[in-house]
Amino acid sequence: MPLVAEKIDVKPLGTVPYQQALRAMKEFNFARTDKTEDELWLVEHPPVYTLGQGARDASVPNGIPVVRSDRGGEITYHGPGQAVLYALVDLARRGIKVKRFVWLLEQSVIDLLAQSGVCGERRAGAPGVYVGGAKIAALGIRVSRGRSYHGLALNVDMDLSPFSAIDPCGYTGLQVTQMKDLGLTRDLRVTGANLADSLISLLERNA
Repeated sequence: MPLVAEKIDVKPLGTVPYQQALRAMKEFNFARTDKTEDELWLVEHPPVYTLGQGARDASVPNGIPVVRSDRGGEITYHGPGQAVLYALVDLARRGIKVKRFVWLLEQSVIDLLAQSGVCGERRAGAPGVYVGGAKIAALGIRVSRGRSYHGLALNVDMDLSPFSAIDPCGYTGLQVTQMKDLGLTRDLRVTGANLADSLISLLERNA
């Protein structure tokens, strides 16, 4: 049985520019030791497009900045009203393989939606969570030295129009949706906290 730190520290950090959050995640991951507690960061980003490792360089003619990231995946959008959960988890210590961790991240959203009677689904070859074929949560992680960073972005109550200027996650014509349009809670802080609780529950059961 792997040695698992008992506590997972949840940190609501409010609005943080994407590049600042990326730098902080890298610094945390580099500095952590075998005894460092895992952390979940809850943030909201000002409008930004991010390019994953699989994405080509791109410019979008709407004034929203485009930033290169080191997460997996293609291009996506972050903006106000989106609950972003960064999962800084020692996968090696917990004995969790990368594919299993992706499953757990997706399941945390699926379980959260199910609490309100909404059926979230996976889509083969396209990480994330979908409702009625429309994407409600994007997923992208990076694992270094057996430790993850980056995580999930769940659309809660936001302006979805910037998604129309890109092929979200590299899929032409992919529709997006949000909790507001499904008649679910619009409180970003509550939703972020509930999402963190959902993931913690899954990680504890996986131990």
